[in-house]
Amino acid sequence: MGTRRLLAALVTVLLAGCAPAGAVTGEPAPTRRAPEGTYAVGVRTFTLDPGSARPLPVTVWYPAQGGAVAAGRFPVVIYSHGLDSLPELHAGLTSRWAGAGFVVAAPAFPHTRRGAARFSRADVRRQPADCWRLIRHLVRLDSRRDDPLAGHLDVARFAAAGHSAGGYTTAGMFTPDHSPRLRAGVIVAGGGMAGGLAGQPAPLLFVHGTADPIVPPKVGRAAYDRAPGPAAFVSVLGQGHGEYLIPGKPGFDQVFATMTDFLRWTLYDDRAARDRLPTDANSSLTRYESRRPF
Repeated sequence: MGTRRLLAALVTVLLAGCAPAGAVTGEPAPTRRAPEGTYAVGVRTFTLDPGSARPLPVTVWYPAQGGAVAAGRFPVVIYSHGLDSLPELHAGLTSRWAGAGFVVAAPAFPHTRRGAARFSRADVRRQPADCWRLIRHLVRLDSRRDDPLAGHLDVARFAAAGHSAGGYTTAGMFTPDHSPRLRAGVIVAGGGMAGGLAGQPAPLLFVHGTADPIVPPKVGRAAYDRAPGPAAFVSVLGQGHGEYLIPGKPGFDQVFATMTDFLRWTLYDDRAARDRLPTDANSSLTRYESRRPF
């Protein structure tokens, strides 16, 4: 075989090896499923860049088994809190996601968290960079043999989620040059941020109370209308700024089911979860709609 033919054959093999399942054969990609059942949940904390001008305390919830991280690799959700809040105040949601098979990493932002020495609303615009700093740290951490989470993080599959100012933070992560590691976003009671909701399209889920007195529903809907790729919007009827994120409150079951199936689809490629999305929020408390359906 001549040199040119040999190179062409090698390129063909390499491209075939990098293609998605089914792309070469014409067969559909195999259906995957997210973990079934519920894991025990472990929690750990650490501070990212503790000696810097912008240290970032982080709380991590993870699937556990026998007192250690459960076997397997798990996609990662970066969860951003709102103004005057803390990661642990969202544990009713984040711990349930960990139980469903996700690692959830939640930063406590330097100047918008509860108890911040110098509280500043304007600092929200710097928070998307904090989240990206955390993603880079987790990618490095996964390769450290001495860390309990090493080998358990699916560092090619991240989603971002957040409530209120954390929703704006999440929107701000989807910049024109954002890494393909970030595969999906969940924006709860938030809106868009300058420079965000752009670039490589990624599926986005918006959740908003129709009686939200803090971030009006029209703000969330305007961000939804700007989404460059597939997007869905869940209206929580008659609810305010986020009480539906608290277990036991009206709308929680429907919102949690929708968000979790959205993450199962976008991070595990679980098409059965995708197909459940329109009915997860089919109730007298919630309404689901989509644009450029998933």
